[in-house]
Amino acid sequence: MTTLAFYKLPSYNDEKLELVLFALEDLRKSLKKQGSNLIIRFGNAENVIKELVLEVKAANVFAEVEVEYHLQEIIHVVEETLVRMPSFDRSPEIVLWQTPFYDIKNLKDFPASYDEFEKLQLAVTSPLLPSRLPSAEMELDWGLLPTLDNLKKFVNESPSKLNESWALLKEMSSETILQEQLSKSGKVSLNNSNFKHTKRKRLDKSVFVTQKQNVVGGGTNSVLNALAAYLRYLEGTARDHWQEVHEKLRTAEIRDGASFFALFGPALCLGIISRRRVYYESIKYKKERNAGFLSPFGYSTATVSASADTVCSMEWYWLLLLKSQLSDGGAYPIRIWRWNGYLIQYTVVGNRGPAVLLVHGFGAFLEHFRDNISSISNDGNRVWAVTVLGFGKSEKPNVVYTELMWAELVRDFIIEVVGEPVHLMGNSIGGYFVALVAYFWPALAQSVVLINSAGDIIPAYTSPQFTKVRATSGATWLGARLLLFYLRLGLGGIVKNCYPTKTERVDDWLINEMLRAALTHTKSYDPGVLVVLESIFSFNLSLALNYLLEGFEGKVLIIQGMKDPITDSKSKVAMLKEHCPGVVIRELDAGHCPHDEKPEEVNSIISQWILTIESRVLSQACL
Repeated sequence: MTTLAFYKLPSYNDEKLELVLFALEDLRKSLKKQGSNLIIRFGNAENVIKELVLEVKAANVFAEVEVEYHLQEIIHVVEETLVRMPSFDRSPEIVLWQTPFYDIKNLKDFPASYDEFEKLQLAVTSPLLPSRLPSAEMELDWGLLPTLDNLKKFVNESPSKLNESWALLKEMSSETILQEQLSKSGKVSLNNSNFKHTKRKRLDKSVFVTQKQNVVGGGTNSVLNALAAYLRYLEGTARDHWQEVHEKLRTAEIRDGASFFALFGPALCLGIISRRRVYYESIKYKKERNAGFLSPFGYSTATVSASADTVCSMEWYWLLLLKSQLSDGGAYPIRIWRWNGYLIQYTVVGNRGPAVLLVHGFGAFLEHFRDNISSISNDGNRVWAVTVLGFGKSEKPNVVYTELMWAELVRDFIIEVVGEPVHLMGNSIGGYFVALVAYFWPALAQSVVLINSAGDIIPAYTSPQFTKVRATSGATWLGARLLLFYLRLGLGGIVKNCYPTKTERVDDWLINEMLRAALTHTKSYDPGVLVVLESIFSFNLSLALNYLLEGFEGKVLIIQGMKDPITDSKSKVAMLKEHCPGVVIRELDAGHCPHDEKPEEVNSIISQWILTIESRVLSQACL
């Protein structure tokens, strides 16, 4: 007997709900073949499971080990509910389980460096055989399979549902807003070749089951069939549904190997197919094509490598972040949020006061705010800090990284995790991200604090000049690898130049963490940090900073380290004063990262700024 309780996750859009329903239908059929069944209930997990435990007199409730904070909280609430149940001599026990990808005995010994991890040469465990289940002879109300309308109605009535205005903000992509701006100004439409979709009538046996028809779904067998087609991409086929997979693959291949997660990511995240099964099928096919032994010259080496390396990377980050949940010695709790299928690290400190969000710069991570988070919180604020995709211990997937993508990540973090407007603060490129958020979705920003922000001041800038085409040229490929080599050789000296007044702040911990992130993944189909570095050479910061800050007069604070080796601070401050009316500027005797070089001074400025803005908002509300 298998039980499923529906609960609302903010990231479950209509397409994800469609995928869930197709998977449920397949699961019920599979269980019935074994004489069992699937119980379906709507409601809070703790209430549904409590009722079922009482009905079947269960002694144990099994739950998979989770790394995401929201899912961990659900398990915790269920456990507390079961402990309070008065009807049993012994409360039912929550039993956590997992099926290991690698044979790792103790996560405490799990290396934080990917290079060190590779040296272990751990074998991938084989998939488990299908379980033999006892027949379900109980007289139970098994529940009907819901329709999509049923499920959407339940989600819309859920207390945790996003309010309508915020849900609409998530649907307003930066590209759409820019498109509207370009149309108003009579400019040419955005040229975005990465988002062209080939329309084709859906086939009867199609594995693209949702209305959008852009990701693989259905049941496990359906996904395995699509995987077989994906792996055999170079073989050619007369099967229409395999041809459809090949066509979608070409559309989704925005980078070498990126098509695998684009097509199969949702099925992996929903558990329709496991990472271990993908690896097993990929290696099995590769062996078959190479007469029983592994070779780098397989017939479909490209797609085999893409699938195997992607799931290995996913498992690596999952274990790395799971280990972070076991650590007790940190200055603040580490939490995990899943965004678009990827695992993102964040923290929050404080339980009262205005909401503050800190966004780090290029090459950094949330811990770069090591001496800011608690201090700003102690001044009466709730402080969030997030490590954005591609940095630190957040995932570094094989995707095209753009400033608009990072801005949308910050937007979704505010909506899904924080849940209210925030004081947005960013350093370096993180400053540019928060400026983009404030421009595209101003309802999310109480104020903006830019700390040595990236972005140019362009006089007389009146309309967006922007293209989102990001092709990886030979120059970007070579530049990323030369930059990585340069960083590995001289990172300490580079970072110390950014801390001209307190070089002692560039300690071993900071350098080691930056190096650890810079050494993570460099394989061809799982390039990790290399693909992030390539984005440096294709960044399009052509939306002027003064343009982005229009309409925020009186709500923008500029903290500028005047000894910044990266930027001509004197010229930038002069341009800000001339072309950004209403901004408040604080000049500091510091370099590119004043928040970490002189944290006490910056924390005091920020706390006073928040107090000023909040007092102004309160006085306006009383009018």
